[in-house]
Amino acid sequence: MLVTSPKINSTRQYLGRRVGGQAMIDQTEVFRPVATTPPPRHIPFRGDHPAPRLNIAPQSSPLSTNKFYANFFLGSQGQGVWTHPYSLTWSKGTGNARSWGMAVSHVDPIQRVFGPRVDDIPGSPARYYINPVAIQSIIISAAELGNSTILTTDSLQAFSANANLLPKAGSSSKITFPLVQGMGLVTGVYTGLQPVIQSSVFFRSVSFGARSPAGIFKYQITLEDNKSWLLYATPRNGQDPQLSLVSNTELRGVMNWYGIIQVAKNPAGSSGEYIYDTAAGVYPTAMDLTASTFSHTGTYEFRWRKAGLTGASEPQLLMFALPHHVESFAGPTSFSTTPLRLQTTTKGIATAVLADTWTLVEANLPVDMGFAPWNGSLPRGSRSTRKLSPTAVYIINKVAESEMKQNMGKQTDLDSMYFSGKALSKFAALVYAVHHLCDEPDFARLGLSQLKVAFAKFSANQQQYPLVYDTAWRGLVSSGAYITGDAGQDFGNTYYNDHHFHYAYFIHAAAIIGHLDPQWLQSNKEWVNLLVRDAANPSPSDQYFPFSRAFDWYHGHSWAKGLFESADSKDEESSSEDAFFAYAIKMWGRVTGDRSMEARGNLMLSVLARTLRSYFLMQDGNRNHPAEFVGNKVTGILFENKVDATTYFGTNREYIHGVHMLPILPYSSLTRPAAFVTQEWSRIFDPSNPAAPNPASKVQGGWKGILYANLALIDPRQSWEFFAREDFDPGWIDGGASRTWYLAWAAGLGGAP
Repeated sequence: MLVTSPKINSTRQYLGRRVGGQAMIDQTEVFRPVATTPPPRHIPFRGDHPAPRLNIAPQSSPLSTNKFYANFFLGSQGQGVWTHPYSLTWSKGTGNARSWGMAVSHVDPIQRVFGPRVDDIPGSPARYYINPVAIQSIIISAAELGNSTILTTDSLQAFSANANLLPKAGSSSKITFPLVQGMGLVTGVYTGLQPVIQSSVFFRSVSFGARSPAGIFKYQITLEDNKSWLLYATPRNGQDPQLSLVSNTELRGVMNWYGIIQVAKNPAGSSGEYIYDTAAGVYPTAMDLTASTFSHTGTYEFRWRKAGLTGASEPQLLMFALPHHVESFAGPTSFSTTPLRLQTTTKGIATAVLADTWTLVEANLPVDMGFAPWNGSLPRGSRSTRKLSPTAVYIINKVAESEMKQNMGKQTDLDSMYFSGKALSKFAALVYAVHHLCDEPDFARLGLSQLKVAFAKFSANQQQYPLVYDTAWRGLVSSGAYITGDAGQDFGNTYYNDHHFHYAYFIHAAAIIGHLDPQWLQSNKEWVNLLVRDAANPSPSDQYFPFSRAFDWYHGHSWAKGLFESADSKDEESSSEDAFFAYAIKMWGRVTGDRSMEARGNLMLSVLARTLRSYFLMQDGNRNHPAEFVGNKVTGILFENKVDATTYFGTNREYIHGVHMLPILPYSSLTRPAAFVTQEWSRIFDPSNPAAPNPASKVQGGWKGILYANLALIDPRQSWEFFAREDFDPGWIDGGASRTWYLAWAAGLGGAP
């Protein structure tokens, strides 16, 4: 995977904008490196990470830990990977076919399994839905594969990897499966093996189609579940693979065959077959990503590398686009969409696109969003709050006098990067509110001084579990699991879980400190940039961290799960903290003068606003999730293969919804649309609605404050009145926020008298 500078081409000319007759030239490249230097000396290096690298071929570039293909080098290596709309699983001798090949599966909506109904939510939605695994519809295998077979991986990049099945360790014969997100056909590249195509669903019929002028042999397959598949065999030397049906589970070909075999599910009869015929013979091997911004518009481009047929007859790639892609397609790319559609597991219906390159546009970047309360529904130029009423300032300062006296050092010096970062971030927002929104810079300096001392413990790497640089996977991890032996310590940070969540709080706090004291940046910039590089390195020229560890530019959001095998593959729980990370690097980029980082944060926020609306925050009429599930309003935990309206830490409804709210900061107005917030509040949390199953007024603890701070997005006056009440209980504020900020937030959105 390469990230290169955008080039002016016909697509970008199509996207060109002019102001006052002048061409705009303030284009900013999004993927410039933050730095390429090694971590500083006070960060220890160690190469004994407890997660083994199973059968990964040596490679020069850093390994991605949180990507879709990770199950193939973790644990048993027997769990699936989802390229969407297909999934692939190493069979390992299971199923009716007892195969050792690579099983290909596609699941239709009728095959979903729904959880129990949640009767107290309007409409009684199902608590979860899951797609069946281990359905071995088509298995790409070879006669030589058996119980000595090994699975290796190589060329692991942000959007692609190769999985290889070898008859035994050290064999020169193999089947290579190029895994690329969105690939239209599943491809197996044979090197000196006898092709065997199997099915644990059973073959009902197999017919040979005509050989194409390009030398491709086509087979039409119907399985006993009445599903239609196509198989294309493209020999390297023109040799007919001679696939013949030897049983209801097996097709067998000639020995010592070289070439590619591709399979695809065809739900569209002759029209679908025509589209697949058009694309057969080539396959994607990797994807290059470019992006730039100019003014309020961001453009990003997927450019796939491909292999297979070459020359005048070389077809274009068939790739599947997710719903949010189709919404964002620029004109030339939208013209390449086809009528072929396939259901994905958790991302709605995918659309097949015949093109080697996609161009996508976000036309409303939040370039004017800053640290102050921000209302994205207002016209540009009037979205950020700078002046509060005297009444609001008086009440906020009175609360701040108390909260500023809290022991910042004690609250931030914890055995968790996550909770320590939350505390630093909350005090930073408090100090900002006092300094800028309440115009009390002298008072704010007292808090800023304490905050800098608390932050210094971490930048000096003297916290309870210092960070280490892991040379095995190339990343910045907590030493917690090394010391305790507990893989789940600090939510699995040592195993690369949640890095974008954890480090966002530190980056946000640093941005505010640097904004208030620019001199502070000189001695802290390198350490904070290290956090950015770990979670979101933007450039392959930085060899110390993989490109975009957390954020998946194909899916348009991050994956939180790191080096843990999972039957349902990668997942993410807190969509709001995902957006918070993008906001944090946007603001850190602004404060440090890194235009590329700021532009990247703006583009990520805009993409996230789209994907959160599409996949995580479900307004009425959402078509990307089953109608039986949409009534939950939030997804809870979104996996690649299931969606479960719960959390990893409890089933209280305020947890399930609140984890998609926190922390409440300016980006919340962009990523949580007012229409959605209105539906969620009125049906679930509104105390004035007798049918609301979980009135916010009855919620206990810090989640109560989160719910009422979120309410400011649609009813700032009610939110203000809650936080300004005389009998306010400090226990209603969670450890990642302050009452001072929540009052300033509600006032800034128009809630104060």
